[in-house]
Amino acid sequence: MSTMSMLLDELAPKARDQLLRQARPVRFPADTRIFRERQHADRFWIIESGRVALDRRLPGHSTALIETLVPGDLLGCSWLTPPHHWRYDATATTEVHALEFDGQAVRELCAQDVSIGEAVSATVAAALARRLLR
Repeated sequence: MSTMSMLLDELAPKARDQLLRQARPVRFPADTRIFRERQHADRFWIIESGRVALDRRLPGHSTALIETLVPGDLLGCSWLTPPHHWRYDATATTEVHALEFDGQAVRELCAQDVSIGEAVSATVAAALARRLLR
């Protein structure tokens, strides 16, 4: 099950609509660096099409690929908890279309509606667990 399906299926229709009102469509050309490790994390994306490589720079080495994200996957987990800094680099390896969410607005929405907060937290936890298990 994709992240998008998992997140939206957990929500009642009203809560789903509230969350989707926070989204805006974005496009990243191939080879675009979407974010860099240690930069401020203030948003997240749900990939609709394309592929994104998550990698990490290693001291004295090149980079280590963490995961390749595909449609339905969540891009960006660091926006949810302090210190709100990216832990990886993210690069579009193909043209990417995604829904972009403002992290602060979604955190506020999560605080106002427990059902949204639980669904968002569970989705982020599942994405992190999948990355740890690879």
